[in-house]
Amino acid sequence: MNERRLLLRAAGALAVLGLVPHARARSAEVVTVYKSPTCGCCSEWVKHIRASGLRVETYDLGDVSPMRRRYGVPGALASCHTAVVAGYAIEGHVPAADIWRLLRERPRVAGLAVPGMVIGSPGMEQGPPQAYATLAFDDRGYRVFAHH
Repeated sequence: MNERRLLLRAAGALAVLGLVPHARARSAEVVTVYKSPTCGCCSEWVKHIRASGLRVETYDLGDVSPMRRRYGVPGALASCHTAVVAGYAIEGHVPAADIWRLLRERPRVAGLAVPGMVIGSPGMEQGPPQAYATLAFDDRGYRVFAHH
């Protein structure tokens, strides 16, 4: 077997195992994003989400807080944009990998959040990255979903 054929088979095996991030099929789910029209980091986060294979619709709003309330995002977890996918709220700069995991596992939570504006999170790549956690939340509180 020649090297090229071996490499193609190896790449195919990795894709089947889900080890190649860009090999994911596009999601049938749509991520609906509510954001400020002037927020650059929100637009960068949307690019990150699209690049992962998730479909995105965006709506520019002068004030996103009514959407946070509508989807049950606690005020302590607020960030600059709110999204919804498959009935889950997504608040702030949540990495696409965490959203894919949420869609795969379907836990009994209201959503995921990365509170505030964490340097190093998707869309906030300027400067030295900070450690942060993606939090899963519901009406009883929140817990760590992933560490970054």
